Amino acid sequence: MSTICGPAERTVNILLFSPEERIAGSARIRLSGTRARHLRDVFGATPGKQLRAGEIGGDIGEATLESLDSDSVTLHFRAQHAPPAKRPLTVVLALPRPKMLRRMLRTVAETGVRDLHLVNARRVEKSYWQSGLLDTATLEQYLLSGLEQSIDSVLPALQVHRGFRPFAEDHLPALARGRRALLAHPAATRPCPADGDTETLLMIGPEGGFIDYEASLALRAGLLPVSLGSRILRAETALTALLGRFLVAPR
Repeated sequence: MSTICGPAERTVNILLFSPEERIAGSARIRLSGTRARHLRDVFGATPGKQLRAGEIGGDIGEATLESLDSDSVTLHFRAQHAPPAKRPLTVVLALPRPKMLRRMLRTVAETGVRDLHLVNARRVEKSYWQSGLLDTATLEQYLLSGLEQSIDSVLPALQVHRGFRPFAEDHLPALARGRRALLAHPAATRPCPADGDTETLLMIGPEGGFIDYEASLALRAGLLPVSLGSRILRAETALTALLGRFLVAPR
């Protein structure tokens, strides 16, 4: 099946559609707007062309292009298998600057994270919370781009918390209970574990890290500090390195 080049020549490996894009709940799908024009003008899709496709929140399969006009395409979708299983991984991430957030959201979705919590912290600039990226639809679009890369159709569950202390005191203890709960911290001496089958909560701070008070609340909630070594990493690099340790389940 063909690979599609997305907007700005972003290569995607699956065409995702929403349940609302089914025609009267049938196996036929109608796409309009940017995706339809891209399939026609950039990808050069013609009737009979087959594409890997998936319903957001549902199965993955094959879509056959039936017809196209100036602003829409109609495809027939045949489900073939369930999406890949999510990792039993919950990530708590201090809100990064907007440009970094785009990339980090893609990474989270691409690596199969099941749950994501975006939180505030002292070293998170207030202007970050005023970014248009925090609109639910925009956040979803960047997560979808990670799914398009990794051939997945199920979004991570996402929650946004604008207050650190209420989150740390009211939500974090329950999230940590009954699972391995880890706080990425540059001063830690315990190395971060590397297996993907254990229920895990992973908390990552902002650039400059959590302040001592915030780290103490995380420890009080039951998290253990872990390290990736002696180097001080940017939040984006730390996220990628940490998630890489949970991608492969132990043999």
